[in-house]
Amino acid sequence: MHILQVSPRVPFPLHDGGAIGIYNITKGLLDAGHRVTMLAINTPKHHQPADVLAHLGPNFRLVTVDVDTTLKPLKALRNLLSSKEPYNVERFNSQAVIDKLSQLLVEEQFNVVQFEGAFVAPYLAFVRWKLRHLRDTPPPLVLRAHNIEYIIWQRLASGEKNPLKRWYLRHLAERMQRFEQRELPQFDAIAAITPEDMERLRELDCRYPVALIPAAVEMSSFQPDPSQRPRPRTVFMIGSLNWLPNLEGLDWLLREVWPAIHAELPELELHVAGSTPPGHLTTRPRGQDNVFIHGFVDSAAAFMRQYDLMLVPLLSGGGMRVKIIEGMALGKCILSTGIGAEGIAVRDGHDIVLRDSAPAWQQALRDYYHGRLPVAAIGAAASATAAEVYDNRRVTQRFEALYAQVGVGPPAAG
Repeated sequence: MHILQVSPRVPFPLHDGGAIGIYNITKGLLDAGHRVTMLAINTPKHHQPADVLAHLGPNFRLVTVDVDTTLKPLKALRNLLSSKEPYNVERFNSQAVIDKLSQLLVEEQFNVVQFEGAFVAPYLAFVRWKLRHLRDTPPPLVLRAHNIEYIIWQRLASGEKNPLKRWYLRHLAERMQRFEQRELPQFDAIAAITPEDMERLRELDCRYPVALIPAAVEMSSFQPDPSQRPRPRTVFMIGSLNWLPNLEGLDWLLREVWPAIHAELPELELHVAGSTPPGHLTTRPRGQDNVFIHGFVDSAAAFMRQYDLMLVPLLSGGGMRVKIIEGMALGKCILSTGIGAEGIAVRDGHDIVLRDSAPAWQQALRDYYHGRLPVAAIGAAASATAAEVYDNRRVTQRFEALYAQVGVGPPAAG
């Protein structure tokens, strides 16, 4: 098959779950023998050169379009007063993208057009209209729902203490929900990332095929290394710190959980890695209360191998946490909230530890410190689960099955 991916960003380098989620789909399809053309919006935040994915080989082509998605207060206010589209979606709208899509659809024959997330959903109507004028039998238009976006904003609003911010977040969540309810049912099929998201899509009236296709991991890059033992009495967290749910969770951990634990267990160390940490973290003295903020790290796997118990203190967010899957593949025992592990095929006490309240987290950290938590057994079970369920080859087969379900025929010439 020849697949056109429409992406809201260039998925490289692989430093966050958004990039990893899109990149692994592309690599899986290429490894299965398909051709992939990716039209990617090249944003200021994630801007990359046009040849950044050349290592994916001759069956892959990257086409980029520069779009300024920078948050602008005046445009946000105007959007709030006059637009039906949420501002965080409207920022990705561009005539230049439409022009490039038109050119690709004229020049190439695609078997599937796959949209990577809600931020590129507004281009669906144009692509459908253009294909109807070009081909007697247009290819299916598929959405990969990396998140149900309005859920993220609802959860952020519920945890916000500032009344004005809470009102704005609720308003944004309502607009995002109306947008997703209007746009998502227009796709021919949707690949949902979790069972919870499948149910939310049905509530949004998505009646066409909705398949459960989880996030994937390139298992060869995340293998346990028996020769490298993690430092004892260390816990760690890794995730982009410019993503609000990650920052909210870390702030909760440092405010509600860590002070009492540090006073009780002063030798326990917390190590935090993630790009663009905010000022209140970067100005914190290194090692204060045995908390070490590492900022950006070159290799997530190398960082995770150094430390022992993985922490995922998420209080909001949606979709699936790719970093949990990577940690599982590495054989890490993971302490997470229920929301953090949402949609992942794990069982508390078997291949993960799930706790939600601050006292419950503190008790789990005590158990870890005193050797009462079976870290090795839980980590080994987590590694087995990751290999069985989340290996990229298995996930790619699910995409191929979804394409077949919506009538993808033999590869077209061109």
